[in-house]
Amino acid sequence: MSKRDYYDVLGVSKSASAEEIKKAYRKIAIKFHPDKNPDDKDAEDKFKEAAEAYDVLGNADKKARYDRFGHAGMGGAASGGFSGGGMNMDDIFDQFGDIFGSAFGGGGGFGGFGGRGQRQRVRKGTNLRIKVKLTLEEIANGVEKKIKLNKLVNVAGAKFSSCSTCGGSGSVSRITNTILGQMQTTSTCPSCEGSGQLLSGRPAGSDHNGQKREEKVETIQIPAGVEEGMQISLRGKGNEGPMNGVTGDLIVLIEELQHENFQRDGMNIHYDLYMNFADAALGSSMEIPTLEGKAKIKIAPGTQAGKILRLKGKGLPSVNAYGRGDLLINVNLWTPKDLTAEEREILEKLRDSKNFQPQDTQNEKSFFSRMREYFS
Repeated sequence: MSKRDYYDVLGVSKSASAEEIKKAYRKIAIKFHPDKNPDDKDAEDKFKEAAEAYDVLGNADKKARYDRFGHAGMGGAASGGFSGGGMNMDDIFDQFGDIFGSAFGGGGGFGGFGGRGQRQRVRKGTNLRIKVKLTLEEIANGVEKKIKLNKLVNVAGAKFSSCSTCGGSGSVSRITNTILGQMQTTSTCPSCEGSGQLLSGRPAGSDHNGQKREEKVETIQIPAGVEEGMQISLRGKGNEGPMNGVTGDLIVLIEELQHENFQRDGMNIHYDLYMNFADAALGSSMEIPTLEGKAKIKIAPGTQAGKILRLKGKGLPSVNAYGRGDLLINVNLWTPKDLTAEEREILEKLRDSKNFQPQDTQNEKSFFSRMREYFS
């Protein structure tokens, strides 16, 4: 099932300000809050969907990436990226709980989610970042990659006990005296970082969280049409969470390898075709490379240097599946350097021919002028 546009989810336009986006999210989150809609799966899904949309649109960098690449830029459903279904309630309230404010008793919610300090915090593993190099052929079709990662994993046999500092609650309270009376504040336990547990039995080779680094092989799907510098977030493929917590994400940075034949320009690709002036003057049939193999093209008689031929749909696909670019063939005439006596004699005879003189020189547009017109 395809994702809804994040702007549609929050009911805002692309020109909405950060404050307008925040207000729109707060309104939807309050409406579909789980404590106001107990045992309502549809409301819970809408609550998570709104949190996912705000996670992106409420962050300037993520919003810019989403505006350029759409869902694929955030990982997308096809690549296992961030999704509302994968974002649990701890994630949502830890990240955005302060947005709900007094509407839910000042603690990010009421009932089961109300007091953030009164529930244990599930610890999340850290994210991993890698760079993946892709050829244009891989970008054109999408590709599955097997990659080696040096990940933090939970070691079997690790034992945990209740934190003595917070008594297993994950939070600590402090009472201070003010001119208005006593005030109680609650914060995350500094000893267990909110998990309510501490490592009591540490297996050999593990760290203070009962973890160690291991080499793991992960299979990842790269969607077609990605671009240089694009980041794909693969949820749940990073470091494992301490004490059996939530696994972090894997951030994949795309790097394009230079192609021997083509230069990329967005969804279009360029190919420089070099031909002799006899073929250009008489016309010819030539074979050229494409991303899908070989293709034959016809060169019309009288073809000029700088002419751009186009093979429609032979470029790269849109990362959002909005069509496909073209293969643009830039015609270049090759001039021989070493001529035989016979070849030189023939050319000397042709040099003064009327048909070998430039025609309509005043009206002839330069290669760069045609290029500007084509892309304007």
